Amino acid sequence: MDVILFTLFNGLLYGMLLFMLSSGLTLIFGMMGVLNFAHASFFMLGAYFAYQISKYIGFIPALFIAPLIIAFCGAMVEKYALRRVHKFGHVAELLFTFGLFYIIEELVQMIWGKVPVGYHVPEYLDFTLFSMSGMGYQAYAMFTLVISVAMFVVLFSVLTKTRAGLIIQAALTHPEIVSSLGHNVPRVFMLVFGLGCALAGLAGVLAGNTLGTEPSMALSLGPIVFVVIVVGGLGSLKGALVASILIGVVQTTAISLDYSINNFIEFIGLSVDVESLWRIIIDLTISQVAPILPYLLLVLMLIFRPRGLYGNRDV
Repeated sequence: MDVILFTLFNGLLYGMLLFMLSSGLTLIFGMMGVLNFAHASFFMLGAYFAYQISKYIGFIPALFIAPLIIAFCGAMVEKYALRRVHKFGHVAELLFTFGLFYIIEELVQMIWGKVPVGYHVPEYLDFTLFSMSGMGYQAYAMFTLVISVAMFVVLFSVLTKTRAGLIIQAALTHPEIVSSLGHNVPRVFMLVFGLGCALAGLAGVLAGNTLGTEPSMALSLGPIVFVVIVVGGLGSLKGALVASILIGVVQTTAISLDYSINNFIEFIGLSVDVESLWRIIIDLTISQVAPILPYLLLVLMLIFRPRGLYGNRDV
């Protein structure tokens, strides 16, 4: 039971980190229909801006200032670049954000260099809050968990319970009607894109000091974001939450399982004489294949349920 609780709790922590990273992309696609390939780059920028700001005025101010800077950058990208590309369709948008990803990565390397920077957990949150199964959990991990849960509650409430949320959702499906009611639809899209980038920036502020702030962090974390939103359902905030926790639990559970097909064969009392290639395959443990499990889940979801768990449209 202790091992199960330990694994589930670690999966929850990792899953909520994935949700913070993917919620902004889910919002942008759900409200605008734009699949932002450069989303992880704004996550990386959030970590770097937080590092720079925290050097001078501390972590807590950086927690608020860095996402605001990222929101402004995202809004300007949408207003002066992405808006002009939007009329040419999804392929043009994808190519544009793909190019933006590499531009941001090169700019980061030019400004901060190619080695990791010294962005660390603040000392007043760097202590063990409680222990479980002999494993201590930092106060900072709980701080991140609380913020991620609060982020979901606020986003879900705004989008489903407020007038602003209804306007945002209606602007995607019925932009002419929303415009005729006196709302500035392009401005709504700009604000939504900026908010989605700000959420990625906030995730970068909170995760950069634990995962490491370096130029390849966007490339390493970017693919898993698309796994989350496809499995959860494109544009579904609830789906992103469920998929994030599911992937987090599956991956952390798999890492802790040191069993292989060969172990199962031996357990049932059989012996198999196989060639060297197949011997390598059956000797692979679950922990060794854990990194590819989210992508296997992605492939299976695309085959059997393309719209994801809670999505309203096919991929």
